[in-house]
Amino acid sequence: MDQTTPTVHAAASNALGWQPQRAPGMPPLVEQLVQHCLQLLAGHSLRAGTRLPSVRQLADSAGVSRDTVVQAYDRLVAQGVAHSRPGAGFFVSAQRLYSNNVDAKAPQMPGLSADAAFDTSFLLRSMFRPTQGTQFDGSTGILPASWLDHDMLNTAVRTVGRSAGLQLLGYGAPQGYAPLRQQLAAYLLAQGLAVDPQQELMTVTGVTQGMDLVLRSLLRPGDTVLVEDPAWFLVFGLLRALGVQVLAVPRLRDGPDVDSLQRLAAAHRPKLFITNTVVHNPTGFGLSLPVAYDVLRLAEQHDFLILEDDTYADFAPQPPMRLATLDRLRRVVLVGGFSKTLAGSLRVGYIAAQPERICALTDAKLLSGLTSPELGERVVHRILAQGQYRKHVQRLRERLDTTRQRCLKLVEHLGLQVRQEPLAGMFVWVDAQQDTEVLARKAAAQGVLLAPGVLFSANQQASTMLRLPVSMADDPASMAVLGRCL
Repeated sequence: MDQTTPTVHAAASNALGWQPQRAPGMPPLVEQLVQHCLQLLAGHSLRAGTRLPSVRQLADSAGVSRDTVVQAYDRLVAQGVAHSRPGAGFFVSAQRLYSNNVDAKAPQMPGLSADAAFDTSFLLRSMFRPTQGTQFDGSTGILPASWLDHDMLNTAVRTVGRSAGLQLLGYGAPQGYAPLRQQLAAYLLAQGLAVDPQQELMTVTGVTQGMDLVLRSLLRPGDTVLVEDPAWFLVFGLLRALGVQVLAVPRLRDGPDVDSLQRLAAAHRPKLFITNTVVHNPTGFGLSLPVAYDVLRLAEQHDFLILEDDTYADFAPQPPMRLATLDRLRRVVLVGGFSKTLAGSLRVGYIAAQPERICALTDAKLLSGLTSPELGERVVHRILAQGQYRKHVQRLRERLDTTRQRCLKLVEHLGLQVRQEPLAGMFVWVDAQQDTEVLARKAAAQGVLLAPGVLFSANQQASTMLRLPVSMADDPASMAVLGRCL
């Protein structure tokens, strides 16, 4: 006998010792059989190479259908604890068993030690796998799950699943699901922006992918890019990866500081200016018409393009003032999405730009990941087309407005200063009158993750500013931690 071949141990039909339990409230028979086998494996009652009872034998001895046994064996194979040999049956696999609790032995992220950077990477890691002991994550840019309409989303998912049929089995269209682009054109037109859905729109897997595609398509190492300060911290990470020179334009209440923008544009001939005009992150400020005209005038005069981040525009209390609308997409590339308003996991975004830019960006999308998932795009299309989205967003705005006022009162009671009240949005931008990176480290040690101002600085300079989610007003424990850390 070949010594490398594991010995096959025959098993009698009743060797598993399983009998189904049919009492009310018991798990389904398939689940009972799977769990019984896993317990035998965990207790080493079944060894690698052991042949499991045949489907017919086990079905007859246990008094269940053969389909029940087949489904259970298939699940064991899917979990890697068994395998099938054609014509011979099912056998126990020589493979390590893992706990059904996927988080039980998950490696924990290193804690934030004194010499570790409280930087964008730490914050992003924390967003997607919080550190052990995290009780409240005030660093993320998403609304609490209880605020969102999961019934609306679930209904849309089920409806799409029933109606799409075989169309979901392909890659989908590189430029994006055509009915969604048509619906997006109507959605933008209602806000004053006329867009050709066939030539001036494409879908992407969220705003982050959209911005990444635009930046990689337009920029080369050594180019100069102007950014607002403060600004979304992820932008700085994307730009650093491209090896470009980043210069900061102060953000004011009615838009970017036009004098600084003019001075920097004249001195450095930038390739691109990145701005978040509507419901600015992190300040919640807007854009005035005079500033918008000045920005577009400077873009024409100094020959630079504008990337307009529209992530939070749906939280604006009235139709937003966009550069893309005034410019008609001549120099402006608009990037928006629905993760903030519908679900963080629903990675559906869009880019609006001139036809030649859409063509180039679609090619870049194909090279980086082929197409964006059509299932999510169909779900968003259904929600938009059924007229549910407008009312849903209206409810979110009303709740944000109410909660923001409570949040402002709470932070002022703690001694934090609000230099200028935000016009709208999910955040308040407050002055703690101390280095907020130090403050954030103290809070992290007590299970509360915060976003200090240093992250929103183009130069990563120490800051007394702090971005707080307005939903923190609904969490007294996290507010108490903030108070103790001040």
